Amino acid sequence: MEVRKALTCVLLSVFLWAGDAQDSVPVSVLNCCEGDVLFLLDSSGSVASYEFSRMVDFLSELLLPFSLGPDEVRVGLLQVGTEPHLEFGFDTYSSQQGLQAALERTRQLKGDTNTVDALLLARNQVLKQGVPGGARPDLPRVLVWLTDGVDPGEVQEPMARLREEGVAVLVVSTGHGNYQVLRDVVSPPTEEHLFFVDVDDINIISEDLRNAIIEIIRAERLQVKSVTATSAQLEWRPVLAGTGYYDIQFGPIRTGQNGGSGGPGTSPGTGLGPFQRITRPGDASSAQLTGLRPDTTYTVTLTPKANLEFLNSLQATFTTQPVAPPQPEVQTLSTVTVSESSSSSVRVSWAPLLPHLIQAYQVEYSALPSGPLRVISVSNRQDSIVLTDLQPDTQYLVTISARQNSGKERAMSVKACTQEVLPALSDLQLTTVGNESVQLRWKGSYDGLRGYWVTWERGQSQRSTLYLPPNRLSTTLNHVPSRARVCVSPVYRTARGEGLCCTA
Repeated sequence: MEVRKALTCVLLSVFLWAGDAQDSVPVSVLNCCEGDVLFLLDSSGSVASYEFSRMVDFLSELLLPFSLGPDEVRVGLLQVGTEPHLEFGFDTYSSQQGLQAALERTRQLKGDTNTVDALLLARNQVLKQGVPGGARPDLPRVLVWLTDGVDPGEVQEPMARLREEGVAVLVVSTGHGNYQVLRDVVSPPTEEHLFFVDVDDINIISEDLRNAIIEIIRAERLQVKSVTATSAQLEWRPVLAGTGYYDIQFGPIRTGQNGGSGGPGTSPGTGLGPFQRITRPGDASSAQLTGLRPDTTYTVTLTPKANLEFLNSLQATFTTQPVAPPQPEVQTLSTVTVSESSSSSVRVSWAPLLPHLIQAYQVEYSALPSGPLRVISVSNRQDSIVLTDLQPDTQYLVTISARQNSGKERAMSVKACTQEVLPALSDLQLTTVGNESVQLRWKGSYDGLRGYWVTWERGQSQRSTLYLPPNRLSTTLNHVPSRARVCVSPVYRTARGEGLCCTA
């Protein structure tokens, strides 16, 4: 009953076509959503034929209520086998009839459970935005993985890459898979996006899984943007296909108790003050509301008008901005500097320090180009912080945000680089192999090593040098005078490490 109530709430915010069309699906979620949903289906030999058939039937029931099309929901199906197989992509089916027929034709691949290759194909082609056949830019993307949980492979890293790129990951497991692995790969909240169910009872999660998908891809149908003291911008998704027109009525909500039935230009019995009315053609998707009162709450109603169809109205409320006297601009954050850099930490400082104007500072930093974002809150009386646990020889983007008491916020960014780790040379051995010839041996093979720099004395005020590649751990030097100083230093990308010296 609670799920049915939740879906009813979804319906109240979307356009619904009247008549029998709404009754053609078990739960009407028509026109509710906009996004690309890819189903990753385990089609390997570890899945019994009966179980595979049940999962395909489950997908058919799950997807039946959705409105499909280039401006609504698009669905793709990628099967997991020895080699991944894209059964159909996002731009293949724009009707339920075509989608349901395709699901009925779907056959099991068998073979190995090569989930990792399937995820690579999903990330690099199917879910990649802006490429031919890929996902649409600026719209939600969802990956729903149906698996029996048997030996999925090392899926944590490719799943993490997808989540970092904005893909929501949901999992349905019909077996006794590794709960730790599946919990790690789903997008939070885990309790709403991870389902364990016996394949014979899989249909009991249809409504919950559908609601989870709807929550991610639900489309905002009427939005109020760019609100100022005297104007606002309305935006909506067009549903009239160029025919008919949109009727827009808007007015302030009364705050007094004067009551009455209202006069001309009022909305009787609704609690509204004088209202205005404008129209827009059927191919429009926005309208500018002007002549509004500052610091006033308005209600707006948008009604699509067509000759043959009836569509429900949409409503929204918004409050215009107050007219505030101009305030002098205060430079609450003018400089950000980096100092005290080491291989695992840097100090970031900022100025000026104005605790009477600033509520708090927020420090955000991540490794470039696409490391995970970390956020730290800092007191308004602190003008620097040491960022620790950083990766060596890595560039970070650090952003300092100053949140003012007035509600404004100012931010500045700076790039910070950690130092390269420079391990010292160890165990240098020198052996005489003849007159004026010595053999050198040492231990090496460090991460990031570029080579070795060998220096030795050739005589009074004379010095010789030799550069060796990183795989050389010994060399023989000729014409080395007695008691000459011989040194070997490791060479890294940014500097030399500490070397060792011996006397011939």
